[in-house]
Amino acid sequence: MAVTRTFSIIKPDATRRNLTGAVTKMLEEAGLRVVASKRMRMTRDQAEGFYAVHRERPFFNDLCNFMTSGPVVVQVLEGENAVARNREIMGATNPAQADEGTIRKTYAESIEANSVHGSDSDENAKIEINFFFKPEEIVG
Repeated sequence: MAVTRTFSIIKPDATRRNLTGAVTKMLEEAGLRVVASKRMRMTRDQAEGFYAVHRERPFFNDLCNFMTSGPVVVQVLEGENAVARNREIMGATNPAQADEGTIRKTYAESIEANSVHGSDSDENAKIEINFFFKPEEIVG
């Protein structure tokens, strides 16, 4: 397997509860390395741009409201098959269906406030990383 990169967001529900370190620890213990990280307050324009693929969905406005409701931590993660590994450790989108020991099973409050986002493909990882980071900010 090749070492690749993926994108992760620790969402407002998790930062509000001071879980940034706990979530990052789970990612690192799963074999992923943080090569870029920043805490920020996403603007409405950023949220709408990042989630533009969902613009026509009924949950779009609520999603953007949630993602701008508090600080987030955006990260670039690196490791063997990083996208798949991150998705495995995050768990199912619905925490009720997530496996024990996953981030969402452990920390998510609901399907909407599910603590983390992760890229779903290598192609989307590149797009999402470039949305929030300049190349010089990634220090692998």
